[in-house]
Amino acid sequence: MYGRFRTWGPGLLVLLPTIGLLGYFVYGLIGATLNTSLTAQHAARRGSYPYVGFENYANLFAEERFLNSLKNLGVLTVAFIVGTLIFGLLWALLLEKGVPGESIFRSVYLFPMAISMIASGVVWGWLMNPSTGDDARGINRLFHLLHLGFLENSWWSGTSRWTNMLAIALPAIWQLSGYIMALFLAGFRGIPPELREAARVDGASEFKLYRHVLFPQLSPIALSALIILGHMSLKLFDLIYAIAGPSQFRTEVPSVYMWNTLLRSDMAKAAAIAIVLLAVVAVLVIPYVAYTVRQESAER
Repeated sequence: MYGRFRTWGPGLLVLLPTIGLLGYFVYGLIGATLNTSLTAQHAARRGSYPYVGFENYANLFAEERFLNSLKNLGVLTVAFIVGTLIFGLLWALLLEKGVPGESIFRSVYLFPMAISMIASGVVWGWLMNPSTGDDARGINRLFHLLHLGFLENSWWSGTSRWTNMLAIALPAIWQLSGYIMALFLAGFRGIPPELREAARVDGASEFKLYRHVLFPQLSPIALSALIILGHMSLKLFDLIYAIAGPSQFRTEVPSVYMWNTLLRSDMAKAAAIAIVLLAVVAVLVIPYVAYTVRQESAER
Protein backbone atom coordinates (compact mmCIF):
# COMPACT_ATOMS: atom_id res chain seq x y z
CA MET A 1 0.00 0.00 0.00
CA TYR A 2 2.82 2.36 0.92
CA GLY A 3 4.58 1.52 -2.32
CA ARG A 4 1.48 2.44 -4.33
CA PHE A 5 1.16 5.73 -2.48
CA ARG A 6 4.78 6.57 -3.27
CA THR A 7 3.94 6.01 -6.94
CA TRP A 8 0.84 8.18 -7.31
CA GLY A 9 0.71 10.02 -3.97
CA PRO A 10 3.10 12.94 -4.76
CA GLY A 11 1.30 13.68 -8.02
CA LEU A 12 -2.06 13.66 -6.25
CA LEU A 13 -0.78 16.04 -3.57
CA VAL A 14 0.44 18.44 -6.26
CA LEU A 15 -2.96 18.34 -7.98
CA LEU A 16 -5.07 18.63 -4.83
CA PRO A 17 -5.15 22.49 -4.75
CA THR A 18 -6.25 22.60 -8.41
CA ILE A 19 -8.83 19.87 -7.83
CA GLY A 20 -10.19 21.75 -4.82
CA LEU A 21 -10.43 25.07 -6.67
CA LEU A 22 -12.08 23.46 -9.72
CA GLY A 23 -14.42 21.51 -7.50
CA TYR A 24 -15.65 24.65 -5.77
CA PHE A 25 -15.55 27.36 -8.43
CA VAL A 26 -16.74 25.17 -11.34
CA TYR A 27 -18.72 22.16 -10.22
CA GLY A 28 -19.77 23.60 -6.87
CA LEU A 29 -21.16 26.75 -8.49
CA ILE A 30 -22.83 24.70 -11.22
CA GLY A 31 -24.52 22.71 -8.48
CA ALA A 32 -25.60 25.91 -6.72
CA THR A 33 -27.02 27.28 -9.98
CA LEU A 34 -28.92 24.06 -10.60
CA ASN A 35 -30.29 24.20 -7.07
CA THR A 36 -31.43 27.81 -7.55
CA SER A 37 -33.14 26.92 -10.82
CA LEU A 38 -35.34 24.41 -8.97
CA THR A 39 -36.60 26.96 -6.43
CA ALA A 40 -39.05 29.87 -6.46
CA GLN A 41 -36.29 32.45 -5.84
CA HIS A 42 -37.61 35.26 -8.01
CA ALA A 43 -35.87 37.97 -5.98
CA ALA A 44 -32.29 38.82 -5.03
CA ARG A 45 -32.98 38.58 -1.29
CA ARG A 46 -31.35 35.76 0.62
CA GLY A 47 -33.55 33.36 2.45
CA SER A 48 -35.36 30.08 2.22
CA TYR A 49 -37.39 29.53 -0.94
CA PRO A 50 -39.63 26.55 -1.68
CA TYR A 51 -38.63 24.02 -4.30
CA VAL A 52 -40.80 23.99 -7.40
CA GLY A 53 -38.98 21.26 -9.33
CA PHE A 54 -38.84 21.82 -13.09
CA GLU A 55 -41.56 24.47 -13.09
CA ASN A 56 -39.09 27.21 -14.10
CA TYR A 57 -37.94 25.14 -17.09
CA ALA A 58 -41.51 24.41 -18.15
CA ASN A 59 -42.32 28.12 -17.98
CA LEU A 60 -39.22 28.94 -20.04
CA PHE A 61 -40.08 26.62 -22.91
CA ALA A 62 -43.64 27.95 -22.92
CA GLU A 63 -42.41 31.55 -23.19
CA GLU A 64 -42.32 33.18 -26.61
CA ARG A 65 -39.35 35.40 -25.75
CA PHE A 66 -37.14 32.47 -24.72
CA LEU A 67 -38.14 30.41 -27.77
CA ASN A 68 -37.35 33.44 -29.95
CA SER A 69 -33.90 33.70 -28.35
CA LEU A 70 -33.26 30.00 -29.06
CA LYS A 71 -34.23 30.48 -32.72
CA ASN A 72 -31.93 33.50 -32.94
CA LEU A 73 -29.13 31.44 -31.40
CA GLY A 74 -29.67 28.65 -33.92
CA VAL A 75 -29.43 31.05 -36.87
CA LEU A 76 -26.40 32.79 -35.36
CA THR A 77 -24.64 29.47 -34.73
CA VAL A 78 -25.17 28.21 -38.29
CA ALA A 79 -24.11 31.50 -39.90
CA PHE A 80 -21.09 31.90 -37.62
CA ILE A 81 -19.80 28.34 -38.03
CA VAL A 82 -20.31 28.15 -41.81
CA GLY A 83 -18.85 31.61 -42.48
CA THR A 84 -15.83 31.14 -40.21
CA LEU A 85 -15.01 27.69 -41.60
CA ILE A 86 -15.29 28.88 -45.21
CA PHE A 87 -13.10 31.97 -44.76
CA GLY A 88 -10.62 30.18 -42.48
CA LEU A 89 -10.17 27.33 -44.96
CA LEU A 90 -9.95 29.72 -47.91
CA TRP A 91 -7.21 31.78 -46.28
CA ALA A 92 -5.36 28.62 -45.25
CA LEU A 93 -5.49 27.38 -48.85
CA LEU A 94 -4.07 30.66 -50.12
CA LEU A 95 -1.21 30.67 -47.61
CA GLU A 96 -0.56 26.95 -47.96
CA LYS A 97 0.65 27.61 -51.48
CA GLY A 98 3.50 29.69 -50.04
CA VAL A 99 2.64 33.17 -51.31
CA PRO A 100 5.24 35.97 -51.04
CA GLY A 101 4.91 37.90 -47.79
CA GLU A 102 3.17 35.03 -46.06
CA SER A 103 4.12 36.26 -42.58
CA ILE A 104 2.48 39.63 -43.30
CA PHE A 105 -0.75 37.98 -44.45
CA ARG A 106 -0.76 35.69 -41.41
CA SER A 107 -0.42 38.70 -39.13
CA VAL A 108 -3.22 40.55 -40.94
CA TYR A 109 -5.56 37.55 -40.71
CA LEU A 110 -4.76 36.97 -37.03
CA PHE A 111 -4.88 40.62 -35.99
CA PRO A 112 -8.67 40.72 -35.32
CA MET A 113 -8.20 38.12 -32.59
CA ALA A 114 -6.17 40.68 -30.61
CA ILE A 115 -9.20 43.01 -30.43
CA SER A 116 -11.64 42.56 -27.58
CA MET A 117 -15.20 41.57 -28.44
CA ILE A 118 -16.53 44.74 -26.83
CA ALA A 119 -14.32 47.03 -28.92
CA SER A 120 -15.13 45.05 -32.06
CA GLY A 121 -18.85 45.20 -31.29
CA VAL A 122 -18.79 48.97 -30.78
CA VAL A 123 -17.02 49.56 -34.11
CA TRP A 124 -19.20 47.15 -36.05
CA GLY A 125 -22.29 48.59 -34.42
CA TRP A 126 -21.28 51.98 -35.79
CA LEU A 127 -20.57 50.50 -39.24
CA MET A 128 -24.03 48.95 -39.36
CA ASN A 129 -25.78 52.12 -38.21
CA PRO A 130 -29.12 52.26 -40.04
CA SER A 131 -29.24 56.02 -40.57
CA THR A 132 -30.19 57.09 -44.10
CA GLY A 133 -30.01 60.05 -46.41
CA ASP A 134 -27.02 62.37 -46.71
CA ASP A 135 -25.90 61.41 -43.20
CA ALA A 136 -25.91 57.67 -43.89
CA ARG A 137 -22.88 56.03 -42.38
CA GLY A 138 -21.00 52.76 -42.37
CA ILE A 139 -22.29 49.84 -44.42
CA ASN A 140 -25.43 51.70 -45.46
CA ARG A 141 -23.26 54.45 -46.91
CA LEU A 142 -21.25 51.81 -48.81
CA PHE A 143 -24.45 50.28 -50.18
CA HIS A 144 -25.58 53.75 -51.24
CA LEU A 145 -22.32 54.46 -53.07
CA LEU A 146 -22.50 51.08 -54.83
CA HIS A 147 -26.11 51.77 -55.88
CA LEU A 148 -27.32 48.81 -53.81
CA GLY A 149 -30.17 50.69 -52.22
CA PHE A 150 -32.26 47.55 -51.74
CA LEU A 151 -29.75 46.45 -49.06
CA GLU A 152 -29.84 49.71 -47.10
CA ASN A 153 -31.41 49.46 -43.63
CA SER A 154 -31.97 45.72 -44.08
CA TRP A 155 -29.56 44.88 -41.28
CA TRP A 156 -31.87 46.03 -38.51
CA SER A 157 -35.18 46.13 -40.33
CA GLY A 158 -36.61 43.34 -38.16
CA THR A 159 -38.28 41.75 -41.22
CA SER A 160 -35.92 38.77 -41.37
CA ARG A 161 -34.37 36.76 -38.56
CA TRP A 162 -31.57 35.65 -40.89
CA THR A 163 -30.71 39.21 -41.86
CA ASN A 164 -30.63 40.42 -38.28
CA MET A 165 -28.51 37.53 -37.02
CA LEU A 166 -26.17 37.68 -40.02
CA ALA A 167 -25.44 41.26 -38.98
CA ILE A 168 -24.36 39.88 -35.60
CA ALA A 169 -22.44 36.94 -37.09
CA LEU A 170 -20.44 39.09 -39.52
CA PRO A 171 -18.09 40.68 -36.92
CA ALA A 172 -17.71 37.32 -35.16
CA ILE A 173 -16.70 35.71 -38.47
CA TRP A 174 -14.23 38.54 -39.12
CA GLN A 175 -12.71 38.11 -35.68
CA LEU A 176 -12.38 34.29 -35.55
CA SER A 177 -11.59 33.37 -39.17
CA GLY A 178 -7.88 33.96 -38.55
CA TYR A 179 -7.90 31.42 -35.72
CA ILE A 180 -9.49 28.77 -37.94
CA MET A 181 -7.02 29.69 -40.69
CA ALA A 182 -4.15 28.98 -38.28
CA LEU A 183 -5.64 25.57 -37.39
CA PHE A 184 -6.06 24.51 -41.02
CA LEU A 185 -2.67 25.93 -42.04
CA ALA A 186 -0.97 23.92 -39.28
CA GLY A 187 -2.85 20.87 -40.56
CA PHE A 188 -1.67 21.42 -44.13
CA ARG A 189 1.94 21.90 -42.98
CA GLY A 190 1.73 18.70 -40.92
CA ILE A 191 0.89 16.50 -43.92
CA PRO A 192 4.00 14.57 -45.05
CA PRO A 193 5.33 15.80 -48.44
CA GLU A 194 5.61 12.16 -49.53
CA LEU A 195 1.80 11.94 -49.78
CA ARG A 196 1.68 14.85 -52.21
CA GLU A 197 4.54 13.49 -54.28
CA ALA A 198 3.02 10.00 -54.46
CA ALA A 199 -0.33 11.40 -55.58
CA ARG A 200 1.30 13.51 -58.29
CA VAL A 201 3.35 10.55 -59.49
CA ASP A 202 0.10 8.58 -59.80
CA GLY A 203 -1.24 11.32 -62.08
CA ALA A 204 -3.62 13.04 -59.65
CA SER A 205 -4.67 16.53 -60.66
CA GLU A 206 -4.42 19.41 -58.18
CA PHE A 207 -8.16 19.18 -57.48
CA LYS A 208 -8.02 15.42 -56.85
CA LEU A 209 -4.90 15.89 -54.70
CA TYR A 210 -6.80 18.15 -52.34
CA ARG A 211 -10.10 16.27 -52.60
CA HIS A 212 -8.83 12.74 -52.00
CA VAL A 213 -5.48 13.17 -50.22
CA LEU A 214 -5.16 16.45 -48.31
CA PHE A 215 -8.71 17.24 -47.15
CA PRO A 216 -9.27 13.79 -45.56
CA GLN A 217 -6.14 14.40 -43.49
CA LEU A 218 -7.74 17.56 -42.12
CA SER A 219 -10.96 15.92 -40.88
CA PRO A 220 -9.83 15.79 -37.20
CA ILE A 221 -8.94 19.50 -37.36
CA ALA A 222 -12.25 20.32 -39.03
CA LEU A 223 -14.12 18.45 -36.28
CA SER A 224 -12.17 20.29 -33.58
CA ALA A 225 -12.85 23.63 -35.26
CA LEU A 226 -16.55 22.78 -35.53
CA ILE A 227 -16.80 21.99 -31.82
CA ILE A 228 -14.81 25.07 -30.79
CA LEU A 229 -16.88 27.41 -32.95
CA GLY A 230 -20.16 25.85 -31.84
CA HIS A 231 -19.14 26.23 -28.21
CA MET A 232 -18.11 29.87 -28.74
CA SER A 233 -21.29 30.79 -30.61
CA LEU A 234 -23.46 29.49 -27.76
CA LYS A 235 -21.69 31.76 -25.29
CA LEU A 236 -21.50 34.93 -27.38
CA PHE A 237 -22.60 37.77 -25.14
CA ASP A 238 -20.28 40.77 -25.17
CA LEU A 239 -20.27 41.16 -28.96
CA ILE A 240 -24.07 41.00 -29.19
CA TYR A 241 -24.51 43.30 -26.21
CA ALA A 242 -22.10 45.87 -27.70
CA ILE A 243 -23.76 45.84 -31.13
CA ALA A 244 -27.46 45.54 -30.36
CA GLY A 245 -27.75 46.60 -26.72
CA PRO A 246 -29.70 44.84 -23.98
CA SER A 247 -33.21 45.36 -25.27
CA GLN A 248 -33.07 44.22 -28.92
CA PHE A 249 -35.72 41.49 -29.03
CA ARG A 250 -34.98 40.59 -32.65
CA THR A 251 -31.28 39.87 -31.91
CA GLU A 252 -31.62 38.52 -28.36
CA VAL A 253 -30.01 35.15 -27.60
CA PRO A 254 -30.29 33.12 -24.36
CA SER A 255 -27.10 34.58 -22.84
CA VAL A 256 -28.39 38.15 -23.29
CA TYR A 257 -31.85 37.13 -22.06
CA MET A 258 -30.24 35.55 -18.99
CA TRP A 259 -28.40 38.81 -18.25
CA ASN A 260 -31.57 40.86 -18.61
CA THR A 261 -33.41 38.42 -16.34
CA LEU A 262 -30.67 38.61 -13.74
CA LEU A 263 -30.85 42.42 -13.77
CA ARG A 264 -34.53 42.07 -12.86
CA SER A 265 -33.38 39.94 -9.88
CA ASP A 266 -35.27 36.87 -11.08
CA MET A 267 -32.59 34.50 -9.81
CA ALA A 268 -34.42 31.21 -10.41
CA LYS A 269 -35.32 32.02 -14.02
CA ALA A 270 -31.80 33.26 -14.82
CA ALA A 271 -30.35 30.09 -13.28
CA ALA A 272 -32.69 27.95 -15.39
CA ILE A 273 -31.54 29.71 -18.58
CA ALA A 274 -27.91 29.15 -17.55
CA ILE A 275 -28.52 25.42 -17.01
CA VAL A 276 -30.25 25.13 -20.40
CA LEU A 277 -27.20 26.73 -22.04
CA LEU A 278 -24.91 24.40 -20.12
CA ALA A 279 -26.91 21.41 -21.34
CA VAL A 280 -26.67 22.58 -24.96
CA VAL A 281 -22.90 23.05 -24.62
CA ALA A 282 -22.59 19.59 -23.05
CA VAL A 283 -24.48 18.05 -25.99
CA LEU A 284 -21.76 19.43 -28.27
CA VAL A 285 -18.67 18.89 -26.13
CA ILE A 286 -19.23 15.51 -24.45
CA PRO A 287 -19.52 13.46 -27.70
CA TYR A 288 -16.38 15.18 -28.99
CA VAL A 289 -14.46 14.36 -25.80
CA ALA A 290 -15.65 10.74 -25.94
CA TYR A 291 -14.61 10.50 -29.61
CA THR A 292 -11.17 11.94 -28.81
CA VAL A 293 -10.62 9.51 -25.94
CA ARG A 294 -11.58 6.55 -28.15
CA GLN A 295 -9.22 7.72 -30.89
CA GLU A 296 -6.33 8.10 -28.47
CA SER A 297 -7.05 4.66 -26.98
CA ALA A 298 -7.09 3.10 -30.45
CA GLU A 299 -3.73 4.66 -31.34
CA ARG A 300 -1.98 3.22 -28.27
